Amino acid sequence: MQTTFPRLLQKHATERPSAPALREKEYGIWQTTTWSALRQEVQSLACGLHQLGLQRGEHMVVIGSNRPRLYAAMLAAQSLGAIPVPLYQDAVAAECVFPLNNAEVRFAVVEDQEQVDKLLEIREQCPQLAHILFDDPRGLRKYDEPGLASLDEAVAAGEVFARQHPQFYDEQIESAKPDDVAAMFFTSGTTGNPKGVVHTHLSLLDRAEAGAIFDRLTSAEDVLAYLPPAWIGQNIFSYAQWLACGYVVNCPESGATVTIDLKEVGPTYYFAPPRVFEGLLTSVMIRMEDAGAFKRGLFHYFMRVARQYGPDRMDGKSIGAVASLLYQLGDWFVYGPLRNNLGFSRVRVAYTAGEAIGPDLFTFYRSIGVNLKQLYGSTETAVFVCLQPDHEARADTVGVPCKGVEIKVADNGEILVKSSGLLKEYYKNPAATAEVLTADGWYHTSDAGFLDSHGHLKIIDRVKDVGRIKGGANDGAMFAPKYVENKLKFFPHIKEAVAYGDGREKVCVMVNIDFDAVGNWAERRNLPYAGYPDLAGKPEVYALIQECVEKVNADLAEDKLLAGSQISRFLVLHKELDADDGELTRTNKVRRGFIAEKYQVLIDALYGGKSEQYIETQVKFEDGRTGSVSATLKIFDAKTFATVGKAA
Repeated sequence: MQTTFPRLLQKHATERPSAPALREKEYGIWQTTTWSALRQEVQSLACGLHQLGLQRGEHMVVIGSNRPRLYAAMLAAQSLGAIPVPLYQDAVAAECVFPLNNAEVRFAVVEDQEQVDKLLEIREQCPQLAHILFDDPRGLRKYDEPGLASLDEAVAAGEVFARQHPQFYDEQIESAKPDDVAAMFFTSGTTGNPKGVVHTHLSLLDRAEAGAIFDRLTSAEDVLAYLPPAWIGQNIFSYAQWLACGYVVNCPESGATVTIDLKEVGPTYYFAPPRVFEGLLTSVMIRMEDAGAFKRGLFHYFMRVARQYGPDRMDGKSIGAVASLLYQLGDWFVYGPLRNNLGFSRVRVAYTAGEAIGPDLFTFYRSIGVNLKQLYGSTETAVFVCLQPDHEARADTVGVPCKGVEIKVADNGEILVKSSGLLKEYYKNPAATAEVLTADGWYHTSDAGFLDSHGHLKIIDRVKDVGRIKGGANDGAMFAPKYVENKLKFFPHIKEAVAYGDGREKVCVMVNIDFDAVGNWAERRNLPYAGYPDLAGKPEVYALIQECVEKVNADLAEDKLLAGSQISRFLVLHKELDADDGELTRTNKVRRGFIAEKYQVLIDALYGGKSEQYIETQVKFEDGRTGSVSATLKIFDAKTFATVGKAA
């Protein structure tokens, strides 16, 4: 798409001035911003930022939830040729230091007092940070800091400037080119400092358009923007595609109201990582277990009908008259009310990405009439590499290459990608750029996988994480930790798992239980517990997790390629893995190397044949205080199975 984000705003404001562009729920009431009103605010804010000294090519950090004002701030920066850099709103202050200094940030636009406090805390470490502009003034009335001001002040000053210089804003927009830098996104930094991924207007809008064409998106779509704007997945769906298509983006009142807002909005186009779909399903199953016998029986009967016929029906296949009637009855009594309760009654296209989704979870949503599909991409590819066509959605693939994408598989199994959506560079990191971008334009994804006979891409694991078992009965067997971890996480009782085995004679795993799901399971069995550590250590819970582990082993045994990755020993951790404790990234990906160092005593116990191990771990609480949690963890052996299948 040979244009820029501000020009698309101009286009919508000119052609559809009174159409809704953004909605925000405030004090329980949805407030609408039209395209013409948004254009006016962006113009005023751009002029205000110009007066404060924001320069073309300069970076401006944006920190907060999805808010119309923050979207306007990003558009205002782009109108001036500056580069918005969204950061995670739940990152602790120390995590912001490197991005601010690396990008030499002088301007920050933030949502509220929480983010202001965060930046003021690290201001001495970021001496170049001159201006902090906030959207929500609550709690900030008595703050007296140099360069701290409200966005309202910038808008008011910009309105005066715009009246005095009526051509300025349009001239700034017209001077921008599609191959100018439009935004920078910092990676999660699983192995070190995060890298700034530089994208142009062209790369982001090209992928936004490719996705829109693939799924026939129009200006009639409704989207709920509730994931972090710093994650490029959310940014593409609710910013790049929003401006490319001109549909309506709805911003929830808060994180606590998302499920309510989801039902009120009834989005037609929906995106979520697997953990969100898992959470929604877990809440449904918990409520159904607490329902009366008749309702529970009705639900389980029609869910059997749905599992038998729903996927074929969703794939456009004929299921026969009797099955169609049964399914229709199920839709009246169960599936329709369930979709409505989840907020999916109007969903035409739903996507999941970021991690593998469990087959049962994937099938559940498609069986009740939700067109859930998978996609494949990354920050560096502007998300859209592979997408699943409507009638070819499968749990074990991530789709076919979409428009403008070429894929090839290297000799070591690594997926290489070529498209117009690739990053321009890693900011100030030419060595890292040269590692991932070849001279002839191929991007090294670092993912191992292959194209199946239908042209669908299958991802096994990260190339660097694919290892080999060394010694023992499975000497030389392939070990794919992420593949094993994802299979465990397919069970609703397991929230997180960390697998080890490369260079060792067997695979061992540390497991996090899902506190809500296992807690409900325990309560139904009159099993008392006092908090997470107590529940995680219950013998009954260990038996439950052992059953899950052994089901995974039985499944792995059917694949000759990965049968050696069966789990020999496991333990259940005494605390939840947490991004604040450094164990997960801000996108909830396991930092396997960090965890190995932190829990070395547990890994030694797993491989040393011990039956239990004492550990004391430091934790960080939500209010910033630190403490410790200790426990003596049991270590269990798991049953493994003889290989019975063929290589994938």
